[in-house]
Amino acid sequence: MHGQILGLAHSDADVIDFLRRTHLPDAEQLFDDPSWLPWRGGQAHHCEAG
Repeated sequence: MHGQILGLAHSDADVIDFLRRTHLPDAEQLFDDPSWLPWRGGQAHHCEAG
């Protein structure tokens, strides 16, 4: 799944759910690691209607 878009997240919980679906251990810890999770189109932890 490397480089594959898993979906559109509307919250931090959505992102963690996407990571868990890939069977990665410690999804919460990977959440803030930019080598695992690059943020695109906005700031990390900031979700709003577009």
